[in-house]
Amino acid sequence: MGKVILVTGPARSGKSEWAETLAMQSGKVVVYIATANDNPDDQEWHKRIQKHQNRRPQNWVTLSVPIELSATLADAKPNTCLLVDSLGTWVANFLEQDDLSWENVVAELLETVQLVAADMLFVAEETGWGVVPAYPIGRTFRDRLGSLVRQLGLLSEAVYLVTGGHVLNLSVLGSPLPNIEEAGVVRSQDS
Repeated sequence: MGKVILVTGPARSGKSEWAETLAMQSGKVVVYIATANDNPDDQEWHKRIQKHQNRRPQNWVTLSVPIELSATLADAKPNTCLLVDSLGTWVANFLEQDDLSWENVVAELLETVQLVAADMLFVAEETGWGVVPAYPIGRTFRDRLGSLVRQLGLLSEAVYLVTGGHVLNLSVLGSPLPNIEEAGVVRSQDS
């Protein structure tokens, strides 16, 4: 398994910028994996994407992967650094799937992460720190993303929280929860 780093935080916190900094510091070929679906009618979304693109070095490879994240990670070369931005938009692409199908998608992703030799940086939105969403789809999104972030965090060498313009290394400042089975992480036999 390559180095796995999770960068999480609220909206506009600088989490993508921090992940990009870590990717640059890796000294490896960077493959930026954008998980958003393209919506040509959403001009505000395109402005956000353009801002991200303008910030990235031109020599980075960019892939648009709204669904097939596990397959894309599995195809990566060992000497690369994969930057997945973001898990929230990736989770949103699966909200129409039933819980069992979603659990299978997550299990495949977590198993793939443990088998890939490339370094991987995951950017994730932090949800669930406020009011419980009033609608079922909002609760599903919050619960699925929160669970995925927790499970991925347990596989990560480093977990960073970016908030208020500051970066906190939770791997240094905190401790993982002791019962990983409760979190649903299934480690492959090879790790």
